[in-house]
Amino acid sequence: MAPPDFTGTWNMISNENFESYMQRLDIDFATRKIAKLLKPQKIIDQKGDAFTVRTLSSLRNYLIEFTVGQEFDEDTKGLDNRKCKSLVSWDNGRLVCVQTGEKKNRGWVHWIVGDELHLELSCEDQVCKQVYKKV
Repeated sequence: MAPPDFTGTWNMISNENFESYMQRLDIDFATRKIAKLLKPQKIIDQKGDAFTVRTLSSLRNYLIEFTVGQEFDEDTKGLDNRKCKSLVSWDNGRLVCVQTGEKKNRGWVHWIVGDELHLELSCEDQVCKQVYKKV
């Protein structure tokens, strides 16, 4: 079975438990308050197992490029400003990323249902659930 195509522009429609997730990442109070109000847009370009993901918002932009199955060094500059080792793999059509570094149980999962892109972000004991709608 071919993996799903994540390519497209996606606008955030919901964001649950984001503040608690950011607290686990030790993000300061002021930044959390601003970030909580944002409705970022994700622009994903997928070519097979190679991905470019741009997350755009009025506060800051974040770019990540990866190939499924290849570990890479991720610098979360502009997010929580940490360095970690990240590895993305396929799991039944879902993209699963494990981030190894100073924070335990850190990573994310992306999957598509219809015209919605789902994202679960986890750090330690907190999970943030975000949903984006295809433009």
